[in-house]
Amino acid sequence: MSNVIFLYGNDEFAIARKLKDFESDFADPTTAGMNTARLEARSMSEDELNNAINAMPFLAPKRLVILSNPSAKYNNPGTRKKFETYISNVPDSARLVIHELVESKEAEKHWLIKWSKNSTAIKTQGFMLPKQRDMSGWIVNEVKNQNGKIEPQAAAKLAEMVGVDTRQAGMEIAKLLAYVNWVRPVQGSDVEAVCIVTSQQSVFEFADALSQGNGKVAQRLLHRLLENEDAFALWGMVVRQFRLLIQAREILDGRGNKDDVARALGVHPFVAEKTTGQAARFSIESLESIYRKLLGIDEMVKTSQITLELAMDTLVVELTR
Repeated sequence: MSNVIFLYGNDEFAIARKLKDFESDFADPTTAGMNTARLEARSMSEDELNNAINAMPFLAPKRLVILSNPSAKYNNPGTRKKFETYISNVPDSARLVIHELVESKEAEKHWLIKWSKNSTAIKTQGFMLPKQRDMSGWIVNEVKNQNGKIEPQAAAKLAEMVGVDTRQAGMEIAKLLAYVNWVRPVQGSDVEAVCIVTSQQSVFEFADALSQGNGKVAQRLLHRLLENEDAFALWGMVVRQFRLLIQAREILDGRGNKDDVARALGVHPFVAEKTTGQAARFSIESLESIYRKLLGIDEMVKTSQITLELAMDTLVVELTR
């Protein structure tokens, strides 16, 4: 296997799972932490990358270096060429796993993917969100991965609820299997009883409140969501919603409608209708500005400069004042 692997795509859940697979490769879990380095390209120095890759592993055959968002740092032909040359010489004592969110229509144009076609130094693997029509099948397979069973009608009902949000689907499946205690297949009535679709609905309402500058409502919705959802899971839902809003706004600016949004984004008609309505209340400039703020928050949280809960509260204040 190559010492350099590039994971890309728009399925954050699948990429996160693959990263965990790499982390679990260590034969001795007690040394995994000492042999793993996580770097955010935007904020790291070249020395930090060099030290992480060239440090000798401790009681293990390899070190694992996880590097996120390389395009944020290597953003011109010169720096990209230098980076490609550098990672062509990653020693056998290290495995460098690079990952980045890339939409399917942009994948073939991505600089690392184009380079990989002419280089044996890097292996690539794509993880794209399933289409809405394929989501029921994805749910059936994920239930099997979690050692359970689900009836087709229940899978279809859950697919309607979550759209193509694989992370949310994975969490709902875990709740459902715990509810039936893995002793019988999940049924449609179980989905209705257990799944909190209100989380996704509340994210829509949260984005509505932000678009209207209603800070009090946005804060109330945020705190209600945090009571029921893991903060990082909720953060993923918020980031995904604003990414969808940017794409929907671009479609609207091109004289498209909610049907075009549903087809282009591969989302359920309900999600497309809500997202189109929200996108119409934002300009593309304001959406891009918000998304840059989200990326900035993500970086600060990953580098322990701020807690995610405080960061989201601060975001609401900044966007509604």
